[in-house]
Amino acid sequence: MANLDSLQLSPKDNVAIVLGDVAKGDMIQPASITAREPVPRSHKIALVPIEAGAPVVKYGQIIGFASDHIAPGAHVHVHNVSMGDFERDYAFGEGATETVMVPEAERATFQGYVREDGKVGTRNYIGIVTSVNCAATVALHVAKAVEKEGLLDDYPNVDGIVPIVHGAGCCISTDDEGFRMLQRTIWGHARHPNFASVLMLGLGCEANQIPFMLETMGKPTDETFHYTTIQEEGGTRKTVEHCLDWVKAVLPRANAMQRQTVPASELTVALQCGGSDGYSGLTANPALGIAVDTLVRHGGSGVLAETPEVYGAEHLLTRRAVSREVGEKLIERIHWWEEYAAKNNGSMNNNPTPGNKAGGLTTILEKSLGAVAKGGSTNLVGVYKYGEPITTKGFAFMDSPGYDPCSITGEVASGCNLVAFTTGRGSCYGNKPVPSVKLATNTQMYAHMSEDMDINCGTCIDGTDSLEDVGERIFRKLLAIAGGEQTLSEQLGFGDAEFVPWQIGAQM
Repeated sequence: MANLDSLQLSPKDNVAIVLGDVAKGDMIQPASITAREPVPRSHKIALVPIEAGAPVVKYGQIIGFASDHIAPGAHVHVHNVSMGDFERDYAFGEGATETVMVPEAERATFQGYVREDGKVGTRNYIGIVTSVNCAATVALHVAKAVEKEGLLDDYPNVDGIVPIVHGAGCCISTDDEGFRMLQRTIWGHARHPNFASVLMLGLGCEANQIPFMLETMGKPTDETFHYTTIQEEGGTRKTVEHCLDWVKAVLPRANAMQRQTVPASELTVALQCGGSDGYSGLTANPALGIAVDTLVRHGGSGVLAETPEVYGAEHLLTRRAVSREVGEKLIERIHWWEEYAAKNNGSMNNNPTPGNKAGGLTTILEKSLGAVAKGGSTNLVGVYKYGEPITTKGFAFMDSPGYDPCSITGEVASGCNLVAFTTGRGSCYGNKPVPSVKLATNTQMYAHMSEDMDINCGTCIDGTDSLEDVGERIFRKLLAIAGGEQTLSEQLGFGDAEFVPWQIGAQM
């Protein structure tokens, strides 16, 4: 019989995580309990008897309730754990403390693109942003024509042309939150600092009229923005020709942009996890949290999202809120999601996904407790709607679904200029115009998918590194990527199909 290591995360826990595949009869150390049945690696094993109806505790927090008696050494998972209501103490702001900032003269820097409005980009793309799906094919034709004609060949400082296309924009109400959300998302990309210049393209008769959007959002006065419609130009061919002429006109200006040294305070990182597993809350997520704490102390910002994936752990965030008002904004969003799920005959526990469960995550409560670790430990300074511009510095939260492409679309619209993406099962996500840094939670998956993973965070469970070591490595990698080093997802060409606006309104 093998002696296998396990990890009990808190003295309050009545379960531990096994760090290798367990066979029936194996002795589990350091708890010195015998496995009653096979337990896959990164799954949970009972340390003590857990009576039916009693809380199952991990991270020192409730992750569910025993649906039957669970004996010591038993596999603890979906077959014997269920959701249940329990009281959460939000303790608004009680854990907020003053952040010790790094002296300005000692703060980290990166090489970024400073735009005319003062915002800083980490990439230098040209964008074609569509107002409606009816303009999508023409926008794609323009991008293909740019590539076919080799228009970028003489402009090495331009990272590429990005068509932002989607499936929305018409036959919807123009006077509700769903429409305002769509406009925020499109506009947030149209004015993103990772674009040197942007052409906004519409059909002409859609509900999401470009002139109305400009009235609401404020028409840019600089030469980096232009808009037109297919109907105005006289059809597909003429529109493609017009857009190509525009691209040729803005290329010299975009190519003239040069990276310059800027403080890390200009970095706003979208914090995301996808394809999570039982290791996510032990390795990559808390290591990323350490990196975010470091970034915040250097004046930068981290933005947590995926509201359904903080459900059950929201009380840990409200404790860190800088004010009761900020904390209550988060709870208002939690209640909205409870109502939204019920209205659509869903459940908050519809997440975790099958892959998450195969990786050892049993309930959304457990997944959320691991997910919030990405946000580190500094104060929660703001809570924002989907795609709403981030106006604070430090650690903030943006409301979004847990669906990764949709969530990151909102974070990018809010102004994030870098994505840090943790994964345990192996996500292949990439984004344009914002680079996505992949953080693997375990060494086995990292080795298996090394061509997609930028950093292996599994070394802190292997005993090779501490969490602090990995957190520092992530922080330095974020600065390097922001300064121009390519992520593996960029090298693989990801990002052309990942613009996914969140749609909540009635499609008529």
